[in-house]
Amino acid sequence: MELSKDKVMPIKGQVQHYAWGGDFYLPKLLNLPVNKGETYAEYWLGAHNTGSAELISGDAEKILLKDYIHAYPAETLGQKAAARFGGLPYLLKVLDVKEMLSIQVHPAKAEAQRDFESENARGIELSAPQRNYKDNNHKPELMLALSEFWLLHGFKPVKTLDRILHEIPELHFLVPVFGNGNYKALYQHVMEMPQAQVNRHLKTLLDRIVPHYQNEKLKKNKEDFWAARAAITYSQKGDVDRGIFSIYFFNLLQVQPGHAVFQDAGVPHAYLEGQNVEIMANSDNVLRGGLTPKHVDVPELLKHMKFEPTVPHIIHGVEKEKAISLFPTPAPDFELGRIHLAKGQELPLLSYSVQIFLVLAGSVEVKEKSLTAFSRKKGEAWVSFDAAESKLKALEDAVIYRAAIPLIN
Repeated sequence: MELSKDKVMPIKGQVQHYAWGGDFYLPKLLNLPVNKGETYAEYWLGAHNTGSAELISGDAEKILLKDYIHAYPAETLGQKAAARFGGLPYLLKVLDVKEMLSIQVHPAKAEAQRDFESENARGIELSAPQRNYKDNNHKPELMLALSEFWLLHGFKPVKTLDRILHEIPELHFLVPVFGNGNYKALYQHVMEMPQAQVNRHLKTLLDRIVPHYQNEKLKKNKEDFWAARAAITYSQKGDVDRGIFSIYFFNLLQVQPGHAVFQDAGVPHAYLEGQNVEIMANSDNVLRGGLTPKHVDVPELLKHMKFEPTVPHIIHGVEKEKAISLFPTPAPDFELGRIHLAKGQELPLLSYSVQIFLVLAGSVEVKEKSLTAFSRKKGEAWVSFDAAESKLKALEDAVIYRAAIPLIN
């Protein structure tokens, strides 16, 4: 593959068909045919080994973004980003969450490096179902709601969690375990509890609330709604998923369209319902804590979880440049921006390192210097490499999301 004279090129991402995905949102966004019985969970735009975007050029040769960046790191990433990251450090996604996702925690960078090497040394295959660490990277995440979005995010404050444990009769037995705020004792107790005890405690609760859920008498802003839905979705062969306890332990958030939430290392979370744009470090390291048929490694989970109250912080876009709002996080790997352009409006852009753009609404013309322009409409994307100078012109009112690397000093 040769280095192209173009620094700005159209790209096409990869759809992931996970079981929890929806039926229509992503096909409609991406203008794809709907295959009956198939789910459409995530759309990936990045250079991940298991789902890299593809460059769209006039050549017959199929070129993956990850291979192109690997072949020309300095020309695509720029010298500083190439030296620091070695590859594209982020992954941009669009998610359609129809069914609840597993409760998750992600490791910090140093711990991911250590534990990835530990599993390698023990000879655990990367594809093994009991493998915890698929790479040596951390996985901070920012999600921005495209619809009303529901999620679990971090432990409730002490007083709120104590009130919940007192209010729910079936959880009274946990009051002395939690005490004055012993989050680790509380969580470890339910995660290490024999399955027979989990069944005994939760079945009484579920027998009471599931009929109300089935009769549509529960509201989404109450934990009982999601506990009942989780029981119907995830309880296997008569056993109740112990992740249902966590629905009562964690903050239940309703996020409005255009608002965002950041998930840092160690913060337990779970997506429950809705559509979002998500940007994360380029990693697939997930430690699960329930609401899943997949592998749950309790000792590893406990090792990486932050046992402290979380006060949810809803991130609002901050206008930093003309027509561009940013959603700031402490992550060094990524930065998410949103561009609003009215029909006919133009916006000059100078790319720092690799930037990926996705049109969520409308259409734009993209032109790099004296090169031939191309257009991108709803659901289409393009990439801009280091030092690329380009100009956008809105062919109709447009909303575009931009993934970038923060400036390296």
